[in-house]
Amino acid sequence: MMGAANATWKPGRGLLGPLKPLLGAWEAEAEGPYPGSRISCTRAFRPVLGGGWIQLDARWALGPGRAYEETALFGRGAEGRLAFFSFTSDGKRSEGWIADGADVHPQALAFEADMPAGRARFIYWPETGGALGFAVESRTTKGWNRFVTHVYRRIG
Repeated sequence: MMGAANATWKPGRGLLGPLKPLLGAWEAEAEGPYPGSRISCTRAFRPVLGGGWIQLDARWALGPGRAYEETALFGRGAEGRLAFFSFTSDGKRSEGWIADGADVHPQALAFEADMPAGRARFIYWPETGGALGFAVESRTTKGWNRFVTHVYRRIG
């Protein structure tokens, strides 16, 4: 079962309000892609460009000297709804929109994007003790297929 709601998960007002619980720096350690391997990931969310956008800087440490990095901006998309624009260290770029994540957690914040391999979704939700749940999923004919799950703790 996913973590219960907690007092630190309080969305704010306005277009960027749903991102308020994510502000700050977070870290997670998780199982890596190979049996017995471990990875660590940090995510830092902060207001930028006069407070009109939220910037995410993420870094996945995949082993000695190996990292995958992402910078994303969250703000008003072309249709006026909350959107993201992501750029990664492997040269890829994606953009997507706020979506429904209630199937994961009643307070989930989800975003979807159309990728070359199909529809993808990433979700954030509150975990117990002030932690942050995170998952990445791909759309299949049977529903969502989860292939990444992390639990983040605040840094500092």
